[in-house]
Amino acid sequence: MNPLMSAEQAVLGAALLDPEQLTHLEWLAADHFYRPVHQALFDALRKLRNDGHPALSADGPLPLSWVTDAVEEAGQHVRGLTAAYAHTLIQACPRTEHAPVYGRMVLEGAIHRTVAQHAIRLHQAARADAVQGEVEGALRTADVLTGVLTDLARRWGTEPRPVPPTAGPSAATHIPPPAQSGQVAEDERFLLAVLTEQPAAMDEVVAWLRPGDFADPTHGQLYRCLGALHHRGEPIDRITLLWEAQRRGLLADGTVSSEQLTAVGEGMVPGSADWFGQRVMRSSVTRTAAASARAVRALAEDEALAPGRLINYALHALGPLDEVRARWETANASPAPKTRTSAPVPDGPPPAQVHVALARSTPRPIPPSSVRPASAPTPSASRPPSRGHS
Repeated sequence: MNPLMSAEQAVLGAALLDPEQLTHLEWLAADHFYRPVHQALFDALRKLRNDGHPALSADGPLPLSWVTDAVEEAGQHVRGLTAAYAHTLIQACPRTEHAPVYGRMVLEGAIHRTVAQHAIRLHQAARADAVQGEVEGALRTADVLTGVLTDLARRWGTEPRPVPPTAGPSAATHIPPPAQSGQVAEDERFLLAVLTEQPAAMDEVVAWLRPGDFADPTHGQLYRCLGALHHRGEPIDRITLLWEAQRRGLLADGTVSSEQLTAVGEGMVPGSADWFGQRVMRSSVTRTAAASARAVRALAEDEALAPGRLINYALHALGPLDEVRARWETANASPAPKTRTSAPVPDGPPPAQVHVALARSTPRPIPPSSVRPASAPTPSASRPPSRGHS
């Protein structure tokens, strides 16, 4: 038999045999039980206890009315519950004094089940937002999942804090990632084209857009090349982009092809880097939310993972979404670039930063020891005079 079902039957059997055990299960809720009939019966037992059932004050053996009244009360909310099943629950309880332990088993199963359910909802919200071009649904569902994890941690008696797992979850992530539409790849190509043809536009996105925000890894590598050129204060165009890609070995290992670079260089369309960047960022938010949801669900489906570790590992799995969300909010809060009315200010990083970045490519002066002696003849002095001239 399923251990979780055995634990649910045992804790209910303990409460039917000894109503006093309910005082040790105040932290357990009816919705922590998996089967609806168990939920209804636990609610009924707690209600009879709170209403002061006569069986609680009776001397001697526990009256049978405690069991029959509990079955009758629960039967008003669920079908199929009989007195015979109540006696089955009583027989399933080895020791009534172990009720808190059985209840903890029920709570442990509820934690795994609840985390998995909310992870599925987050994944569904992320997929829906990806189709609709929104992020609010995924972020709202992620907040709900964080609140659920915090509440479950308090019920379990642990402090909620993100902790990286020592090893990957044993459960396989069988939920496929959201399909990337052609519009996402087109937005990324247009953004790279704008940044290549308008180098000053890098200032609009460099503070919040990262290479990992691109759905196409090749586009992310090209953006990394543009960022490196911008950081060093070097000129940006399709030739320097090609050169930087070659320096990083992207052409040699096949990461970037000449056709892809040509598509970026010839795909220039009028547009705003900030606008295209926010579209790329929006796709990154939903994609990261879906990945976090898959990771959390895989953790929840690992039955060998203790509840405390599950909660803390799940909070850590939501960390990448929190980081992307912070940059998304920065992108939406960033003011539009101001029109310059005074003397133009050089584009790019400060001169000191540019000097440091270019120091490695600056020719070094020849040491004095390597200078030729003054007595050595120069090339002009050693060359014989041309014939026919006096």
